[in-house]
Amino acid sequence: MEHTMPLIGDRFPDVEVQSTHGKLSLPEQYKGKWFVLFSHPADFTPVCTTEFVAFQKRYDTFKSLNTELLGLSIDQVFSHIKWVDWIRDTLNVEIQFPIIADTGKLAETLGMIHPNKGASTVRAVFIVDPKGIVRAILYYPMEIGRNMDEIVRMIRAFQTAEQHKVAVPAGWPENELIGDSVIIPPPGDIKTARERTKEHTCYDWWFCHKKLGG
Repeated sequence: MEHTMPLIGDRFPDVEVQSTHGKLSLPEQYKGKWFVLFSHPADFTPVCTTEFVAFQKRYDTFKSLNTELLGLSIDQVFSHIKWVDWIRDTLNVEIQFPIIADTGKLAETLGMIHPNKGASTVRAVFIVDPKGIVRAILYYPMEIGRNMDEIVRMIRAFQTAEQHKVAVPAGWPENELIGDSVIIPPPGDIKTARERTKEHTCYDWWFCHKKLGG
């Protein structure tokens, strides 16, 4: 049976899951908060272990951005618990966020199982906003670990764009052209287009930018 993952802009599917923190109802559990759901191929594997440590090292940063973390794989809860204990005892890192023990149903619904990669979940990331809407989807191959700083950057960028009604450039806040400035949305009429270059810093009427707070 073919499963189609949600698209950007879709509501995250309503599901109840079992996790290392008990039963969770998604996305209702995180209503009013952003959350990052990320899948990993299996517990007790090297790349996944480095990823969980990296996520935990940034957990306070995510929480400061009103964002929760939620892991997932098709391992049972007891496996997750033993792995979390191993990370704590061996690496001195306490994993504080829940890990879903999926039966395969949620992973299939979200398109996390690649048909050419066996029954394991691939490295998928779903960024979900406080209204339960999927805002971004990232996929990594099993053999390459994720860059957690990019996921933090995306959350910051989403929140900045929404708060200030702007867009953010490549590599923000360290863009090669405009640094930490943000991009003003394109004008919707001729009058605004002609006035824009007088009011803002612009390369042209369709490419204007500003410093936040400026």
